[in-house]
Amino acid sequence: MTELTHEATRTAEADAEADAAIEAESAAEAAETEVIGALTTSPDDRRRAAGTATLRRSRPAGPASTRPGGATGGASPGGGGPSERQTAFWRLVLPLRRAWRQLTSMRTAIVLLFLLALAAIPGSLLPQRNIDPLKVQQYLADHPSLGPFLDHLGGFAVFGSPWFAAVYLLLFVSLIGCLSSRVTWHAKALVGRPPKAPARPGRLGGQSWATGVEAAEAVELAAARLRRRRFRVATAPEGARTAKGAPDHSVAAEKGYLRETGNLLFHICLVLLLAGVGLGSWFGYQGTVLLATGDGFSNTLVSYDQFSQGRLVNVGKLPPFSMTMTNFHAAYEPNGEPKDFEAMVSYAPDLDTPNRTTTIRVNHPLKIGNAKVYLIGHGYAPHFVLRDAHGGIVWAGYQPCTPRDSQFTSTCTVKIGDAGLPATGPLHTPQQLAFSGVFTPTTVLDPAQGYVSTYPAATAPGLTITAYVGNLHINEGVPSNIYALDTSGLKQLSIGGPLGPGRQAQVLAVDNPKQRTVTGLPNGMTLDVDGVREFGTFQTKSDPFKGYVLIAAVGIIAGLLLSLRIRRRRIWVRATPAAGGGSLLEAGGLSRSDQDGFAAELASVIDELRAASPPVAEPEPTPAAEVAAEPASEPPPSPAPNRQEP
Repeated sequence: MTELTHEATRTAEADAEADAAIEAESAAEAAETEVIGALTTSPDDRRRAAGTATLRRSRPAGPASTRPGGATGGASPGGGGPSERQTAFWRLVLPLRRAWRQLTSMRTAIVLLFLLALAAIPGSLLPQRNIDPLKVQQYLADHPSLGPFLDHLGGFAVFGSPWFAAVYLLLFVSLIGCLSSRVTWHAKALVGRPPKAPARPGRLGGQSWATGVEAAEAVELAAARLRRRRFRVATAPEGARTAKGAPDHSVAAEKGYLRETGNLLFHICLVLLLAGVGLGSWFGYQGTVLLATGDGFSNTLVSYDQFSQGRLVNVGKLPPFSMTMTNFHAAYEPNGEPKDFEAMVSYAPDLDTPNRTTTIRVNHPLKIGNAKVYLIGHGYAPHFVLRDAHGGIVWAGYQPCTPRDSQFTSTCTVKIGDAGLPATGPLHTPQQLAFSGVFTPTTVLDPAQGYVSTYPAATAPGLTITAYVGNLHINEGVPSNIYALDTSGLKQLSIGGPLGPGRQAQVLAVDNPKQRTVTGLPNGMTLDVDGVREFGTFQTKSDPFKGYVLIAAVGIIAGLLLSLRIRRRRIWVRATPAAGGGSLLEAGGLSRSDQDGFAAELASVIDELRAASPPVAEPEPTPAAEVAAEPASEPPPSPAPNRQEP
C-alpha cells in the first residue's frame, strides 16, 4: 500500500511539471502571436494555437485519472503507466514544437534576412574568385597573413560558402513556414464577409443623426453609397437580430485588402527569388578566361582559367560555341578616369555555324543560347621573347600583368620552366628562369617613387624587370600561382640592359628597339620585350532561372508598393427604428494605419450619407385663421365651496 502511495505521488509530481511546461509554452506562444506586423499573426494562427493548447490541457492527468482496477494514479509498481508515457512524449515533442514556431516566426525571418544581408557584405568588399581571380591572387600576395585566413573562412567565395548557405536555407524554411498559414487565412478572408457592425458604431470616431427614412431603406441607401466608393459591402441578412433581440439593420464595409495581398506578394516573391537563385546554382555554370588580342577559347572545361558548375550540370554537354577576341579598345578621360571599354570578337554559336562578329562592352554581354559572355576586366600583356646565344627563340609569349592601381601600374611574372639550362647538384636540381617586373603604361620618372605611370593608356610603355634562376617547382605536380613568384630558393641575377651591365634591375622602353633587351642571362641568353597587347577578362555565365528571378524581383517591388500605398479600413453603419417613424443612423470606422487620412475619409462618407438621407420632417404649424374660427373653449366649472352640514 505504501509503495502504491509513493508511486502515485511521483506520478502526480511528474504530471505537475509537465503541466507547468505546457502552460509556460502556451504563454510564450500567446506572447509571440501578439507581435504587431508579424507574418504569423493571424486569426487562423490564434485559433490553431488555442486549439492546440485546449488539446494539451484536455489530456488526462495522472493522479486524477480513473484507471482499470480502481487505482488512483494508474501506475503499476512494475512500470510506467499511460500518464508517464504521455509525459515523456510531450517532453520530447514540446521543445521541437517550440523550435519550429520560433523558426517560422516573422521575428526570426527578419533576423535571418538581416544576417543574410550582413553575410553578403564581405562578398562586396573582397574580390571573389568566380568574378576576378586575378584580384584574388593580388590580394593574397598583398596580405600574406590576413589573406590565407580569409580564404580559409571562404571570404573569396562568400556566396558559395557553407555558412552563407546555412543562413540562406534557414531563411528559406522560415519564410515558407510563415507564409503557409498566412496565405490560407488571407484566402478565407478574401471570400468571407466583413465583420459585423458593433452595437454602437458611432463611438468609433463617427457620428449619429436622425433621418426620416425607415431603418431598412436607410441601410440599403448606405450600402449603395459605400459600394460607389469601392468598398466591399455586407448587409445584415433579413430576419437577423441583435444581441438584445431587436431587428438588426446594419451594413459592414471594408476596403484595402490589397495591402495584405501586397504583403503576401512581397514575401511569396521573395521565396521564389531565393528558390530561383538556389536552382540557378544547381543548374548553372560559369567560367572565367583571360584573352589577349588574337587569342580565343571554346566553351569546354579545359579552355577556362577558372570554372565552377552546379551539381546537376553535365560539363560534357556544354553548348559548343567558340569566341576569339580580335581587338580591344579602351578610352579614358583626360584625368585618367575610364570612359569606355569594348572588345571586338568573332564567335560561332555552334559547330556548324559560320563566324559572326560583335562588340562586347561592360554591362552589354554577348548572349549565346542560355549563356552570356561578360567583359569583366582588362589589362596589359607584354610580349616576352627568350633567345639563346645564337639568336634562336627558346621561348616566347604574351604574359598578362595584374593591374594594381587606377593608372594600370601592373605586376608581371614570367616563369620559363624549360630554358635549356642543365641541372645542378647531386640531386640534379632543375635550373629554370623567372622574371618579375612592374609594367607602367605611361612611364614617368618620379624623384621620390621611381618609375611610375601617370596615365592608364599605353602611350609610353615601360617595364622595370629583375631576373632569377633556380628551381621553380613547376614540374612537381603541386599547384602554384602563375601571377606570383616565390623567390625563396632562387638566385637573383645581375643583368645588363639600358641602365648598364651588372644591375639588379633594368628599365626597358618597350617602344624603343634599342632599350628593350635584357642581357647577362645564363649561357649568353637574352630577353626581349618587343611589344604589348591589351587583354580582356571574360566570364561565361549560364543561369536558366535568371528570368524567373527577374520576375520575382518585379513582384517584390509591386508587392512592396501595394503594401505601402494602400490603407486597410472598415466602416459600419447601423440604423435603429425611431418611435415616431424614421430611424436613427450611426456610422463609424477603423483603420489599421494612417488614422489622420482615414478620419478625413470617414467624415466625407458620413457627410455623403447625411446628404443622401432626408432629415426628420418637422410638424406643420396651424394657420392663424383656423385658430380664430375655433369657438372659445369654456373654462371648466370650478368646484363648489365646501359646505358644512348641520
